Amino acid sequence: MIAFGAVVSLAMVLLHGYLWFRLVRSTTRPGAVRRWATVAVVVLAVLVVAAVVGRRSLPFAVQTPLDWVGYTWLGLAFYLFLALLVLEPVRWVLRARQRRAVPSSPAPEPSPEPSTGPSAEAAPEPVDVSRRLFLARSLAVTAGVAAVGTAGYGVWAANSAPVVRRVPIRLAGLPPELAGYRIVTFSDGHLSATYGGRRFERLVETVNAQQPDVVAVVGDLVDGTLAELREDVAPLGDLVSRQGAFFVTGNHEYFVPDTDEWLRHLPTLGVDVLRNERVELGRGGAVFDLAGIDDRTAAASGLAGHGADLDAALDGRDDSRPVVLLAHQPVQVEQARAAGVDLQLSGHTHGGQLWPFDYAVLLDQPAVEGLSQQGDTQLYVTAGAGYWGPPMRVGARPEVTVIELQPR
Repeated sequence: MIAFGAVVSLAMVLLHGYLWFRLVRSTTRPGAVRRWATVAVVVLAVLVVAAVVGRRSLPFAVQTPLDWVGYTWLGLAFYLFLALLVLEPVRWVLRARQRRAVPSSPAPEPSPEPSTGPSAEAAPEPVDVSRRLFLARSLAVTAGVAAVGTAGYGVWAANSAPVVRRVPIRLAGLPPELAGYRIVTFSDGHLSATYGGRRFERLVETVNAQQPDVVAVVGDLVDGTLAELREDVAPLGDLVSRQGAFFVTGNHEYFVPDTDEWLRHLPTLGVDVLRNERVELGRGGAVFDLAGIDDRTAAASGLAGHGADLDAALDGRDDSRPVVLLAHQPVQVEQARAAGVDLQLSGHTHGGQLWPFDYAVLLDQPAVEGLSQQGDTQLYVTAGAGYWGPPMRVGARPEVTVIELQPR
């Protein structure tokens, strides 16, 4: 946590240093306005750091307003940074034109008797300084309008009803009796100080409306303790499906201090936890295997018995049956491909959550969202239902996915 806090703090210093230079220093003259604006930038940076590193130590009542303010500002600051960065070439060009437009003039001769009395007029501001301030303020306003508009859309999108995506997937060896079998999946609920309540109830209602044969929740359900989120997670008990609901851990399940307590609580809501194991599902005498493994970070969590073990999950199974694997992170498909898994369902990426972070996700994961072919294994990555950090989604709407299995 100390190292994580140091990295977050450094990132906030760099981000807010740039914003201060472009939005405060470049747009103001020395004086009270600049001083107060500087204090505001420092306070906002501290609030973001406190929101990120305080989740495991601050009371929920304190964390809630801190998260709303700190993370909302972080999302806005991110798009301010991007907008200002895009406008940098414009600033360079206009500054160059200003310099060419203002001819150099010789320095004025000193007055032999300068006026020093109270009635003396202040010297006029040089034209190039005035134009520079006007340019900096114009670009700052432009960046502000773009950032506020983008962040505002992101807040609306993050809190809107989830999009329902229907994805037919053909599996080799799937019996004809299972044609149209529906696996309704979602991930990354991230129940927390800023997400839950009616929005999560609406998510469950959306899942139920798809008339699932089975529900698959592929990790990162919670960002808080059971004591804090017991009421928020309760709507899971209202899930309706023909063959139950199943859950696998994500990395955020290992950020909370009561992981095992959560994993004991979910079955009381009718959601079975698959930890390196599988179940047999089907209808009309035809079956396939649904397997689930721990998140790839589980082994490093320090919790006894936790760690992804695909061999254990598939041990002793009938290889003639198709197998669908629930694994939180798309990168776990490397093991699935080697083991001959037919289909892996994952989350984790949030579809990038805040564009253009989806390009950064590809540095760590083989896919950001949607269906892809990874060797002989098909991989579907859902964009997730909630959010982490800024309460915004830009370029990645909340999603519930209906996987419709078909024979190949």
